[in-house]
Amino acid sequence: MAEPKAAADIASLSFEDALAQLEQIVHKLEAGDVALEDSIRIYERGAALKAHCERKLKEAELKVEKIVLGPDGPKGLERADDM
Repeated sequence: MAEPKAAADIASLSFEDALAQLEQIVHKLEAGDVALEDSIRIYERGAALKAHCERKLKEAELKVEKIVLGPDGPKGLERADDM
């Protein structure tokens, strides 16, 4: 499991930064030249990054769903209570 410090580090990342790190992890694992213990460690971080990206996408989806439409189009955003 991810360490608390690592989880806090991931929580502070933007979607784009987390996705970039996740892509780097995938490339390392696909290359197959990482030691077993390192593979496990970076796989765990990758899983945490994936979960973080999924949360960020869900948050964005909820915001988009809360756009208030008026006769002339979007008027603004309502705060998504489900976040």
